[in-house]
Amino acid sequence: MRGGLPLAACGPLRPARLGWILAGLAGLLLAALLLGLGTGPSGVGLGEALGVLLGRADPATTDIVLRVRLPRLGLATLVGASLASAGVLFQALLRNPLADPYVLGVSGGAALGGVAVLALGPALGLGAGAVPPAAFAGALATAFLLFAVAGVRGRLSVTRLLLTGVVFNAFASAVIVFLATLAGLAEGTRIFLWLIGSLSAATAGSVPAVAGLLALGLGVTWPLARSLNLLALGSEQAAWLGVPVEVVRRILLFATSLMVGAAVSVSGLIGFVGLIIPHLLRLVIGADHRALLPAAALGGAAFLVLCDTAARTLLGGRELPVGAVTALLGGPLFLFLLRRGDARVLAP
Repeated sequence: MRGGLPLAACGPLRPARLGWILAGLAGLLLAALLLGLGTGPSGVGLGEALGVLLGRADPATTDIVLRVRLPRLGLATLVGASLASAGVLFQALLRNPLADPYVLGVSGGAALGGVAVLALGPALGLGAGAVPPAAFAGALATAFLLFAVAGVRGRLSVTRLLLTGVVFNAFASAVIVFLATLAGLAEGTRIFLWLIGSLSAATAGSVPAVAGLLALGLGVTWPLARSLNLLALGSEQAAWLGVPVEVVRRILLFATSLMVGAAVSVSGLIGFVGLIIPHLLRLVIGADHRALLPAAALGGAAFLVLCDTAARTLLGGRELPVGAVTALLGGPLFLFLLRRGDARVLAP
């Protein structure tokens, strides 16, 4: 179809083709992980890092690899996969190829929860460990707000979702600025860096929770891939073809909120991953969600691993926030898409 998301063929998807696509993306992710494992300001190379995994390394090298690089690579993989997958799902939900995980305000809610702890935590006796659960709670609270406001007579209105998301993002931004000002210069700087997005505080303990929520989100939504293809035709047409439109929309909103909340809670706001990866993959493999959703997870993981590797190595001993790197790549692409006239929001 012209405008909005191109309609994917809903016929049989050749398993061999899907297998080759996913194998290629998995190979790209493996290469990115090896590059990240062997790259860093400490000078520990890939051979030494692999030696740690085989139990043949000195304590200092072991500490660098196991306590710094591996947790960071693990979270980059999971956060990238979560954001790219959520981007695919939001674009299917809104029938807009330029939607990303930040459009509906879920990430804004997560940011508000995390920033509230960063700003007010010291006065309340809360440490940095309270930031991830607070951010996740903010994302879920925002999702429930969207359900409450956008639901009309049991139906989930896409137009109301968009308007509610825009208004809530503006509200969350204002509260975040107020909290940053209230916190003072030192905490305000921490808040600013967290809002840009960074994986510098990655720990091994946060990996299982993010992995579990990503697996839950993909496990719930991938079986709905054919329904997502039919939703590209429009709500009424999809309903005529047997899709329970309202149920699918609510599942999509809940699953994406889980994935985005988990990602933002450990990394802050990392933008454009949910825009860049789905769009580039559509150009290569089409818009069939049966292929696009798992491909986006692998592609988003590889992309963020490469961006984070660049963020911690480009400036030598200094580190860029990874959100700055993704924005530098995503901003020009967004302008390019606007120039092409692809930024059309379709009504339900």
